[in-house]
Amino acid sequence: MAKILLLDIDTALCAALRGKLEREGYSTLIAHDGLRGLELARMARPDLIILETQLPQIDGFTVCRILRFESDVPILMLTAIQDEAARVRGLDLGADDYVIKPFLPDELLARVRALLRRSARPIRPQRELLSVENLLLDTANRRAFRGDQELRLAQKEFDLLACLLHNRGVALSRDFLLAHVWGDDFKTDARTVDVHIRWLRAKIEADPAHPRYICTVRGLGYRFAETADELRADHGLRAVR
Repeated sequence: MAKILLLDIDTALCAALRGKLEREGYSTLIAHDGLRGLELARMARPDLIILETQLPQIDGFTVCRILRFESDVPILMLTAIQDEAARVRGLDLGADDYVIKPFLPDELLARVRALLRRSARPIRPQRELLSVENLLLDTANRRAFRGDQELRLAQKEFDLLACLLHNRGVALSRDFLLAHVWGDDFKTDARTVDVHIRWLRAKIEADPAHPRYICTVRGLGYRFAETADELRADHGLRAVR
């Protein structure tokens, strides 16, 4: 029995869709905000997620981005926004399909069946290598190198570096990093991020006091430089000493 996670603030719609899905033989979980939805996705490991874009706590686009970084679970996005740009944004973030409200329940079910069929096909695992200058991350084997030297990174340090590299050039808030890297421990103090960034800099930077890679965005969080030379210019970014 396929398990489907439904994330939507509309309780009446959720109840109606749950009845429809369960009559079709699916097991259904429901959350009404993005934070709870992430928790359920990580704990229950659903086979498919139906995700509304406009959610409290964490919006649907951010949820989609975090989920796609963590897994290949099929994501069907819902929205009442009649805007092609929003649809394109959702697909660019990794959604597999998009449905505009109002919609016909039978059409939604057809899309659910199609996504589940597609995800059931065997996929050959791919090795992903993330690199910049002399830094290299092998995400499949969870190994990191600086030049010829293998770095001994703790689990959270590795996940944090992978998250930063996946989002090169993008300023990431501490809350985003907590939600992605620490997951179920999301409510931990934001200073945890600062401590792990300091440890990470000590391992990957030639001079941790003057980092070339991981820079601080004051009042927000951190950003991995788009290019190593970028940190030589003044972009209002300063390393935490």
